[in-house]
Amino acid sequence: MSKTEKNLQEAFAGESQANRKYLAFAQKAEEEGYKQVARLFRAAAEAETVHAHNHLRELKGIGTTRENLEAAIGGETHEFQNMYPDMIKEAEKEGNESAKRSFYVANEVEKIHAELYERAHKYLGDNEEVDYYVCQVCGNTVENEPPDNCPICGVPRDKFKKVD
Repeated sequence: MSKTEKNLQEAFAGESQANRKYLAFAQKAEEEGYKQVARLFRAAAEAETVHAHNHLRELKGIGTTRENLEAAIGGETHEFQNMYPDMIKEAEKEGNESAKRSFYVANEVEKIHAELYERAHKYLGDNEEVDYYVCQVCGNTVENEPPDNCPICGVPRDKFKKVD
């Protein structure tokens, strides 16, 4: 791998993290009543997304939809089979219960994401419309309509957000 490819990967990761961080900052600014600052954070987050997408394109990281689904299945599977179990064990060993819980819920949701991607891959081209809802506490992702209570974190149905 060339130095430029490594730099593109690092830049993609950095821009992606900045996007997520700025969206979290925007949410906090909104909660504190700073609407203009929240708007600025969201604008910067959008710009970071543009940068990340540009870097990913340069890395040839966007394939056909079928290839992208296969990559997503591989990534999600790696997370729930390897990455998060190791992180859960480390947090447990260190006695960090809140980090352990964060890793645990993410791990459970990654399994669901892999299943959803596998189904989409299997039925690619069927174009059946399905609504998706995401739990705003743990990230659980469900089809068609949210459950009365999230099976992962237990919050009520109103904590699920419909994704367009």
